[in-house]
Amino acid sequence: MPLLQYGQTTIEWQFQPDAKLKRHYVTVERGRPVLLRGPSVGEPEQEALVRRRARWIREKLALVNLPQSNEPVVTGSRLRYCGRSYFTEVRHVPELAKPSLAFTASRFVIENPDGSSIEQDKLAPMLERFYRERAHEKLLTRLRHWERETGLQAHGARVRQFQSRWASCDARNVLEFHPRIMELPASVQDYVLVHELCHTIEKSHTKAFWALVARHMPDWHRQHEVLERAVFGDAV
Repeated sequence: MPLLQYGQTTIEWQFQPDAKLKRHYVTVERGRPVLLRGPSVGEPEQEALVRRRARWIREKLALVNLPQSNEPVVTGSRLRYCGRSYFTEVRHVPELAKPSLAFTASRFVIENPDGSSIEQDKLAPMLERFYRERAHEKLLTRLRHWERETGLQAHGARVRQFQSRWASCDARNVLEFHPRIMELPASVQDYVLVHELCHTIEKSHTKAFWALVARHMPDWHRQHEVLERAVFGDAV
């Protein structure tokens, strides 16, 4: 696989051609080469695309390669929602058939038939289901607000888990949002909504695109910086 030296960081990447995509995307995952996807281009063009995002890639590699915590979740652990870290209470409820997760105004409550702690792999699908439900309940309502504010119109919206991005806008102007977007602060969620709505007019990250974003959200740089620090893929 090709390599790019960026300062003290060696970036190894793999190219995956995808004719359905209008632009190129970079994905950084733990223990794997950087994935570059998009319209077919030669290796020199690939290297130029990777170099353009090299600083971002270096920061994401440092984050995803931090030691992972596989410790069970117990009472006092913290879970993220809308940019905040919430106290979590784990209750042992032997009569339950399976674990459940609920959220009050101030904490997560997990009821678990197997004890007063729960393994990360059992918690993950419950937490994603919670994010998905909240995205349907809150995010799609917020999207309608921003459609009214900006005058931009999506041709539909859905929540689904996909590989490398927080959100996307396809050729038909249907917007898609990853459930994990509900981890982010509300102001950053708004930025993602405006960002994708602007893609209904400008498909690429051109000067015209960023001017459109700035017209509807003048402080977009601040929200974009928060999003950049999150571990996910990004367009180039």
